[in-house]
Amino acid sequence: MPQEIPQAFKIDLPAAARWAKAAPARSPWLHEEVGRRMEDRLQWIKLRPTRWAHWEPVRGGLQAHALLMRRYPGSECFVVENDSVHRRVAIKSIVKPWWNPHGWVAAPARFEMPPDTCVQMLWANMLLHDAPDPQALIAQWHRALATDGFLMFSCLGPDTLRELRGLYEALGWPNPGHEFTDMHDWGDMLVHAGFAEPVMDMEHITLTYETPARLLEDLRELGRNLHPGRFPALRGRRWRQQLEGEIATRLADPRQQGRLALTFEIIYGHALKPAPRRPIQPETTLSLDEMRAALRERKRAAQA
Repeated sequence: MPQEIPQAFKIDLPAAARWAKAAPARSPWLHEEVGRRMEDRLQWIKLRPTRWAHWEPVRGGLQAHALLMRRYPGSECFVVENDSVHRRVAIKSIVKPWWNPHGWVAAPARFEMPPDTCVQMLWANMLLHDAPDPQALIAQWHRALATDGFLMFSCLGPDTLRELRGLYEALGWPNPGHEFTDMHDWGDMLVHAGFAEPVMDMEHITLTYETPARLLEDLRELGRNLHPGRFPALRGRRWRQQLEGEIATRLADPRQQGRLALTFEIIYGHALKPAPRRPIQPETTLSLDEMRAALRERKRAAQA
């Protein structure tokens, strides 16, 4: 049975599907920074994959993809992009022209879904928190990995946008974004999907902005409000002006020289795909008479 997501953490599935198609075909700065930090953690992992997969690198981080290619030169890479526009951007960024020396030593990237049990590493950066069906996605990652392969992923945690959530709550407005799942719940889902030894970690990153308009622009690039109970209609210009005024007043941080501060909780996850468990042999039951007969038979065979 899959691990059930608490109702509070569920998202609007049609809205998530729309965002997957509407997301800009570029890597946000925050995603690249998280990808850089996650790539640095690979120095502690001894296994060097000969095949690995990068799940949706255009949004997850094309600069991080370049770091991974440098870390594992000659390793074959599967690039998974479900959106055709994102796939074209990925090909243009990753495939080097014939005259570029970096392309002479790199193994060719394959822009397709990896076969089952094919790759030794699966990389998914800043993706899972917007997934319409995270259990199905985790199960897909598990199928793609070979035995003893490992998963590296990151996503947003529940402290993300806590300042903006507090502002909306104080004004009596619906949530500005869907709830993000705790790292312990992600760990449980990994175990239910068949992964072993999940290691979960988190950190807080604070971004500061000069103006409310710049803050809102950054948030629009990062994602959308997928909360099922979000405001159901369009907002007007006066509401936007009120929102920017409240942000300027309530989110100014004196520790940051009055700049507007937003917190992002980043969850990092690492887990292994273990060897399949051996099936338990069915139990055999013998009566006392059958056991005695079997012992007599063994005795006769030994004396023959």
